Amino acid sequence: MSNHHGYIVFPTALGHCGLAWAGHGIARLQLPSPDAGETEKLLLKRLPSASLAVPETRTREVVAMITRYFGGEEIDFTTVELDLAGQDRFFLDVYAVARQIGWGNTTTYGGIVKTLGLGMEKARDVGQAMAKNPVPLIIPCHRVLAAGGRLGGFSAPGGTTTKLRMLDLENAGRSRADEAQGSLF
Repeated sequence: MSNHHGYIVFPTALGHCGLAWAGHGIARLQLPSPDAGETEKLLLKRLPSASLAVPETRTREVVAMITRYFGGEEIDFTTVELDLAGQDRFFLDVYAVARQIGWGNTTTYGGIVKTLGLGMEKARDVGQAMAKNPVPLIIPCHRVLAAGGRLGGFSAPGGTTTKLRMLDLENAGRSRADEAQGSLF
């Protein structure tokens, strides 16, 4: 399997997304921005050696899932194969927990720490993992909130406005964080 990354930029109801893949699966997702060129620029900033390519069947299926998601359809991304080569072990553990947060649900950085059986001093590290998430939405970092149900940060185009739009799309209000605190379900 090759380490080369192919990518595509495609329209959704909320703007243009970018998706990059390698031999093992999806390596990067760029959340929507209004301009296709801006999306491509942001994607290539993180994967400068990637080249525009025609996606194979499994990648086309992921593009269709993302498009349907931003159209308001409930989509489960847990079966999407990822290529997270080079990620820190702690980040991989955090991402594995975050992937289990289903549509319309939220948790907190502290909730992930508890699930991992770690001390609360690691909550900031969970926040760092979310900020560096290479495949937001597929690893649903938008569903991870700060203590007390506050939105926390969001590094996608549009920042916390995009995070709120995604939560609203799922009908996952910030008040849901209170009932989900410490629990993913």
